[in-house]
Amino acid sequence: MQSGGRNTLKLCHKCGTEWVSQHRIPGRTETCAQCGYDLHCCLNCTFYDPGAPQQCKNPTVELVQDKEKGNFCDEFEFASDKGPQAPDPRRDSSRDAWKKLFGD
Repeated sequence: MQSGGRNTLKLCHKCGTEWVSQHRIPGRTETCAQCGYDLHCCLNCTFYDPGAPQQCKNPTVELVQDKEKGNFCDEFEFASDKGPQAPDPRRDSSRDAWKKLFGD
């Protein structure tokens, strides 16, 4: 999937392996091909927020006790991660200035 010139990836929260499927979301019992962890879980959901009530940005969902296990949440949306991008030249110049001032 392309988003702003970069790939939008759906990555396993545990090992970072990309989930590739023709489906929009993984099934409740679907697991990561690399590490075997559940994919349809809170930790892979775009609504997961450790600081929110019930650790979910969606106030209408039922409490899920184990955020790492597969669940039946109908609101699940696989969180997307932005793929590799070009380095920020400002960051590189800032790093060079820091090294010049303070050394390695």
